[in-house]
Amino acid sequence: MINENDILDMTCLTREQIAILAEHAHISQVSAAELAEYMMHMHHGPQHVQQLICDDIAHALHADDLPKARALYATLKEFLAAHPEALRGNG
Repeated sequence: MINENDILDMTCLTREQIAILAEHAHISQVSAAELAEYMMHMHHGPQHVQQLICDDIAHALHADDLPKARALYATLKEFLAAHPEALRGNG
């Protein structure tokens, strides 16, 4: 039987990236993993994920939550290192 950990491990995103998507969309981690997998395979999907993380960084900075902004930035750097296609065509 497939459990929650199996679902989270089947995506091309890390657990931290899935958690950001879950928090951003106000959905469960399993639903976020499913959404992430869908988004990463749609046209310009990686750019949308990158923009979502950037938006969350901006919100954290606006709220003066520097520790959260730093954590999100670290996750963004990790995401872009693993998915350089997120930079192409973004503009």
